[in-house]
Amino acid sequence: MYLKDIRIEEFDYNLPEEKIALMPKDKRDESKLLHYNNNKISDFSFHSLPNILEKGDHLILNNTRVIPARLFFRKPTGGLIEIFCLEPRSSGGDFLKALQSKGSIEYECLVGGAAKWKSGNIALKANELELEAEITGRRGEYFHVRFTWNPSELSFSEVLNRCGELPLPPYFNRKADASDLLRYQTVYGSNEGSVAAPTAGLHFTPEIFDTLLQKGISVSYITLHVGAGTFKPVSAANISDHEMHGEYYSIDHSILSRLSQMAPGRIVAVGTTSLRAIESAYWMGCKLSKGIRANNLEQWEAYEMQSELSSSDAFRYILEEIERTGEDKMMASTSIMIGPGYKPRVAKGLVTNFHLPKSSLLVLIAALVGNSWKEIYDHALKNDYRFLSYGDSSLLWIDA
Repeated sequence: MYLKDIRIEEFDYNLPEEKIALMPKDKRDESKLLHYNNNKISDFSFHSLPNILEKGDHLILNNTRVIPARLFFRKPTGGLIEIFCLEPRSSGGDFLKALQSKGSIEYECLVGGAAKWKSGNIALKANELELEAEITGRRGEYFHVRFTWNPSELSFSEVLNRCGELPLPPYFNRKADASDLLRYQTVYGSNEGSVAAPTAGLHFTPEIFDTLLQKGISVSYITLHVGAGTFKPVSAANISDHEMHGEYYSIDHSILSRLSQMAPGRIVAVGTTSLRAIESAYWMGCKLSKGIRANNLEQWEAYEMQSELSSSDAFRYILEEIERTGEDKMMASTSIMIGPGYKPRVAKGLVTNFHLPKSSLLVLIAALVGNSWKEIYDHALKNDYRFLSYGDSSLLWIDA
């Protein structure tokens, strides 16, 4: 069945409120781990992950870091306006460079209370910082906002850290507290830019990484900056009418080289963001093999392209291209929607949390395990697994 013909109703299930984890476990690796392999479901604790994996397996993790992207301005008349910073405009995906901008920057944002902000600048003051915002344009529901600040020698990253708030998923229905500043980040997050955590990675600890290394299980890091689209429910009746929000990702030359030379083994994506990034990179390599140079992958391109290229060859084409241009990494954006009918070309397994009903992430899970997703989720509900961002984890092997 072609994904476009599938109705989102097929990916619904009953998620009681009490199953949603609103706070994390005391220790990251004490969460539960559901293991699915060859139609068999087993229950473990997450710290058992290195024992389930095998020597030679390779994990791909997303090292993005969540920024305090929510800014609250109060108008002189008392009206509250929330600006949710999504991504820098004209950055080409280089969030690090953009966040180091000094004095001013233009961002694409969601604006709460926009009707109260008809024109002109709004301002806030925090910790001897003066920050002003001005709407410069609009694209659908997204506003283009220019920020200027004083002292101008501060970077925008420093500005956000002084006066922004960490954005939690809306179903938490609460503001971030001091514990979230630590626990809603992975221990390996290093590249600022996301507005949501790659939550599959929240369970990892330095001790787990040490055990993986001792067992001969290797690890690579890519970066995909998670956008607001991760919160966007599929409201259309048909998947074909749902628009995926583009997200920027990058993969270093050294990682591409490693993947292109890797002997056949099991690549395991940690999180749906890592999966989307490495699968999108495969298709970018396929485009290059056909002489098509582009820096984005559209929502349905992977279904429309025909390719029997190996993943190693696809990554080699990307290496050749970035070496030709003198870059040290590939940088691109992807709107890929992965669902039933999609055959993963790189990943053999996925570490992931449990997702919302009728969400694009649940549709992705169905691409990997077929209708077994219903059995998996039913098992998790009956066995007291915690759901969503602060919930428990699963290791799913892709059905052949």
